[in-house]
Amino acid sequence: MSITPNRSRFRQVADRIRAAIQGGDPPRGGALPKEDELATQLGVSRATVNDAIRVLVAEGLVRIHRGKGMYVTDLAPILRNATSRYHAATRDTGRGAFDVEVRALGREPRIETSIERIAPPAPVAEILGVSTDEVTVVRARRMGADDFPVQIADSYIPVDIAEGTALEQPDSGPGGIISRFRELGYAQVRITERISVRPPTAEEAAFLKMTEDQRVYEITHIGRTEDGRAVEVCLHVMPTHLWTLEYDWDIT
Repeated sequence: MSITPNRSRFRQVADRIRAAIQGGDPPRGGALPKEDELATQLGVSRATVNDAIRVLVAEGLVRIHRGKGMYVTDLAPILRNATSRYHAATRDTGRGAFDVEVRALGREPRIETSIERIAPPAPVAEILGVSTDEVTVVRARRMGADDFPVQIADSYIPVDIAEGTALEQPDSGPGGIISRFRELGYAQVRITERISVRPPTAEEAAFLKMTEDQRVYEITHIGRTEDGRAVEVCLHVMPTHLWTLEYDWDIT
């Protein structure tokens, strides 16, 4: 294989393998050749292939099953269009935006929801305009596509809004909680999302089945009413390799 100056050999090997996977060879869920076979095919050492595979594992494109071999990650990235996902026309076709996004890939959404009343983290309390001593209703969700864990999402809601409503029920109904806010007279008309990238915590990595070299998006979602009140803060934690974030808007 040809070598590009100033670019390490193993990264060029990773480029070759990545390009083949993106071209469908092997397909999603398919097995890669063994390291020694790849080394022969690409004309490099097995150690170089091993380093290249580590890059692709960190990217989330390849997974290793000990004792079985190397496989292309089964799940293609989920498209999250932050502009359209909160529109009623999108949400109401399923049981919320996540439900619609996962079904678009032909996968079955799975959501485990627990409801608690706890004091929010200080940054969340500041956004909601409550003290860190006050409790909020928290909808803690662990979310998957088929059997693949793909997201952690914890929504913090003021008690005076959620108390005794569907917002305190695990199944909030068609359209998800955004629709319930609207029905309760707290329609979210303005959304702000702050995005950062960081390593997962140990707890997050365990649930999301991530390695220490992989990264998550942390999205702080803030929903506000017409009068500017923040009625929901949702903290999304999502593996970067399993999600594509998309934003679109009109320019006038």
